[in-house]
Amino acid sequence: MDSIIEKLNANLKLVYRQSLDADKKLDELQQQGHGKFTALFPKDSGFNFEAKRFKPYVLDVAADVESLSNDGLNEEKLKTTVIKLQQLLKLLATFK
Repeated sequence: MDSIIEKLNANLKLVYRQSLDADKKLDELQQQGHGKFTALFPKDSGFNFEAKRFKPYVLDVAADVESLSNDGLNEEKLKTTVIKLQQLLKLLATFK
């Protein structure tokens, strides 16, 4: 279990750094009049909210990982956490 949490945390650190850069770029685009969207992910993406920046999504996944670490490895929660993390990585890769 610890190795799973360690891998999730390692990916979270990567996603967090990339999200800061991406959010900065999104801020620049919005100041130029671009970026007319309501959320980065659709409602059926597994996230329980909508945001125009990456950081809130990263924090949501971090809270899931923290919960898995503290409350024990719930297989369903692990699955949804990994899916959300994959979506973030995929969108960040596309965004670059």
